[in-house]
Amino acid sequence: MKTRIGLTLAAVAFVADAALALERPAPPQVQFGDLYADVELQRIFPDSKEFADATGKSPPDDILALYRAERPLTPEALKRFVVAHFTLPAEPAASVVASEPAPIRQHIDELWPILTRDTPTAPPYSSLLPLPRAYVVPGGRFRELYYWDSYFTMLGLAESGRSDLLEDMVQNFAFLIDAYGHIPNGTRSYYLTRSQPPFFFAMVGLLDPGDSAAADARYLPELKREYAFWMEGAEDLAAGSAHRRVVKLDDGSILNRYWDDSDAPRDESYAEDVALARSTPRPAQTIWRELRAAAESGWDFSSRWFADGRTLGSIDTTEIVPVDLNALMFGLENAIGAGCERSGDRDCAADFARRAAARRAAIDRTLWDQSRGVYLDYGWTLKKRVDRLSAATLYPLFTHLASDAQAASVAVAAERDLLEPGGIVATPVDTGQQWDSPNGWAPLQWIAVQGLKSFGRDRLAETIACRFMISAERVYRETGKLVEKYDVIATNRPGGGGEYPTQDGFGWTNGVMLKLMALYPADADLLSLDRCPAPSG
Repeated sequence: MKTRIGLTLAAVAFVADAALALERPAPPQVQFGDLYADVELQRIFPDSKEFADATGKSPPDDILALYRAERPLTPEALKRFVVAHFTLPAEPAASVVASEPAPIRQHIDELWPILTRDTPTAPPYSSLLPLPRAYVVPGGRFRELYYWDSYFTMLGLAESGRSDLLEDMVQNFAFLIDAYGHIPNGTRSYYLTRSQPPFFFAMVGLLDPGDSAAADARYLPELKREYAFWMEGAEDLAAGSAHRRVVKLDDGSILNRYWDDSDAPRDESYAEDVALARSTPRPAQTIWRELRAAAESGWDFSSRWFADGRTLGSIDTTEIVPVDLNALMFGLENAIGAGCERSGDRDCAADFARRAAARRAAIDRTLWDQSRGVYLDYGWTLKKRVDRLSAATLYPLFTHLASDAQAASVAVAAERDLLEPGGIVATPVDTGQQWDSPNGWAPLQWIAVQGLKSFGRDRLAETIACRFMISAERVYRETGKLVEKYDVIATNRPGGGGEYPTQDGFGWTNGVMLKLMALYPADADLLSLDRCPAPSG
């Protein structure tokens, strides 16, 4: 029998789906068909995202008719056709590079206006989704609002005293939930088939740090609607099966996975996806769905998602119940419960308390590895944990899902297996993918620092923060840039690997750096790793 809250969530899902049906524009590969495929596969532009972000100068059907009539036969002729009929995206602003060695705090404050956009309307025939309020983009090729990036960016906006922009961004995300039924990966039509790690509840919490329940109550409809998106299909799921983003284990537990509603090549990485599918014997649609699901995770790409632990062609993201996603869903359930309690809806508060408790118990049974003392991802079809440690093991500390004993054990493992001279590494495995060694990412440093601090592991938290700040400061002094990822083993260069060159700007690094500098002012200007505190002792 469905509970009253279950019926409410189903109704919310119906409303969201109705909005989605009315509002969702087709992605460029659908609008431009064979023209899109030809431009991407002939590599007219070195970055597949370039054409995905181009704007047609006339209706897509008209451009397609002209293309089919003219049929340019060479890459040069095809590029001339594209330039004649599309407006290409502008180059990233060169001013993200510091011309003088300004203090890093000053540089970040000067970057906010450069990275801020205001797009209440979008040009006709563009893939861009308009937003009602101003927002901050990550930088470089990332010209639009991104979901999980923005939480970490917003940490810095709060430190810079930009509460106005912080509020604007939360309202933009609420708008996206109301308009499309979920927050897409980014504000492009080609991102609408997936979301990203659900940090909206944490963004809402930034609005009133002293009383987050008040903010939860204010945004309760959107928090519930996002929950309905991630849990869609859970009520009717048979044990041992999955539907979209929910998995029902053999014992009846409901947990979540990453997914994408499309099984086509990604518009923004079209040529790369087609090439990978051609290189493996697996069905192309299977490969493309798995790539897209990994893009929803934000960890695109990582050995976390590889069946063989090494190669992209073995990617099986949808077969995995991830630690980070389920820890965040626990946080979302608690935020909804707090918002319901503040709103006076005690039945709702009790229901979400039960949901959070059930998830914690399922995570303890399924994702907690007692023998290693860490949280691990779970292969739900293989019915066993994935025996590969990653920085995702720290997420249950960040959302306070872990017990004191579990947190202490994770801290030991993180120090032993993940801590490097420049901070926490995404995984200890070097595959050439960007979410593997030797790369460290600002969001993972923050998850680690905040999670460890919340369980009293202050010394290790400060060590991670200090080491990462030094890595970022060294690269800044060398290049004048803040970048999206860092080599935390070499400690004096940007990170690498992946599908595209390392980007600068960079929203989430800016945000996390300002927050870490505020937490640890004595470490903020250090350049020698020897002066960072020892992680334990």
